[in-house]
Amino acid sequence: MQMLATRRWDGSLLLKIALAAGLVALGDTVFWRWEQVGGVQGLFGLGLCLALLAGRPAVRRDRRALVALGAAVLFACALVWNPGALAFVLFWIAIGMATLLPATARFDDGWRWFQRLWAHGFKALFGPLIDLTVLGKVRRKRPTGQMGLRRVIPLLALPLAGGALFVTLFAQANPVIAALLAALSLPAFDWDLLPRMITWGVFALFAWGVLRPRPPRRLLGTLDATGDVTLPGFSLASITLSLAVFNALFAVQNLMDMAYLSGAAALPQGITLADYAHRGAYPLVATALLAALFVLVSSRPGSSTAASPLVRWLVAVWIAQNVVLVFSAAWRTWDYVQAYSLTTLRISALLWMALVAVGLVLVLVRMLHAKPLSWLINANLASAGLLLSVVSFVDLGAVSASWNVRHAREIDGDGAQLDLCYLQRLGPAALPALDHLAQHQPSWPAVSGLRAQAQARSESDIKYHWWTLAGQLRLGRSLALGKATYPDTFGVGCNANDLRD
Repeated sequence: MQMLATRRWDGSLLLKIALAAGLVALGDTVFWRWEQVGGVQGLFGLGLCLALLAGRPAVRRDRRALVALGAAVLFACALVWNPGALAFVLFWIAIGMATLLPATARFDDGWRWFQRLWAHGFKALFGPLIDLTVLGKVRRKRPTGQMGLRRVIPLLALPLAGGALFVTLFAQANPVIAALLAALSLPAFDWDLLPRMITWGVFALFAWGVLRPRPPRRLLGTLDATGDVTLPGFSLASITLSLAVFNALFAVQNLMDMAYLSGAAALPQGITLADYAHRGAYPLVATALLAALFVLVSSRPGSSTAASPLVRWLVAVWIAQNVVLVFSAAWRTWDYVQAYSLTTLRISALLWMALVAVGLVLVLVRMLHAKPLSWLINANLASAGLLLSVVSFVDLGAVSASWNVRHAREIDGDGAQLDLCYLQRLGPAALPALDHLAQHQPSWPAVSGLRAQAQARSESDIKYHWWTLAGQLRLGRSLALGKATYPDTFGVGCNANDLRD
């Protein structure tokens, strides 16, 4: 047992300490010496990935861990490109999985991995203290001939305390000794260094948590969702009747949506298409989610309802109608975009609707093929992870700004009126759109002013604290077209779409 404990603290520990020290130095360089907190986050993330690969042989031997580590490298690159909360969260999930996978026999499901990552992150806060405690226990088991710290302290306590006492008494009697002691003074502590030292501690915790994983010893079991549900009113007859009623109601709603949105039927007086589109988009998605929950509860694999051919047919039709309902919600949202403009929130809503539609199809597949709930969780996480991975590299603000400019009524004669105030709120993200607008509408005084403002903000971000690779390239392309200047008539009071006048 002693050999096992001692072997645990062999040269590999020294390597991990050296790697952690190197990561602290890297973090200090990029965050304090370069005074940046933007894309340099990704450089620290890449350093963590390299340290994990060098300090954990088990990761190098596990193909699953290497895949997760590759994903962490990808998200670290996303942080270099255009850092954001999404890329930050995805990076830590990926590197957490990479460091924990060698200790797991199989992947199992997302619910259990949520527990693992949460426990690992919490324990990492106390990781150095835990390791110091273990190291102390190992040292206490050394042979008696070796001088341990617990033996050195009692040995030196009396000589040091007694010597200090006598030196103090001699200083009172001897002015030469008193003058020598007065000349000795500890250097003043630089309190400006305190925030920097705190960040060193944070970097050290990050590094040590990756290099010394702490998986939980016990996990809650996989959620069971099979067999008949024991809830009042959930009988085979009531579920069958409910599905028939729900299908009829959804058919009426879907037919009305198709008629109104396609223009085959006129809307009632006083209701515009924009009002109709904006009012129903989000409630329809909520309805689809409730429908999916009802199917999960009422038609679980192994239940009498899932075994009924009529129920399975009604569920399949209802799921299809829910997919049409989500498509209708997306159609409504897109009609609202064409009537007004595209925003980052509306792009996010459309992507969310796509995930809901995929989730509905997966619910149906699970019921028809009697898949376990863990399969459904993993399939939904995989689809969401794939979409979010792509989005982490995309600046939704730049996408919305470019679309609004290229499809504005003032540019192509159709579409929504251009909202220059929204472009101003987007800041540097709108710079490519403003470059395009300046080339096609050079007579608008406010365009040059907004472009100059976006260039100035982009230059300031890159120079002070928020450098990103995407921002650097975006500014370079804009400056290649020419330096924008503020016109004499430029003044921003963005409460209306009057900046073009």
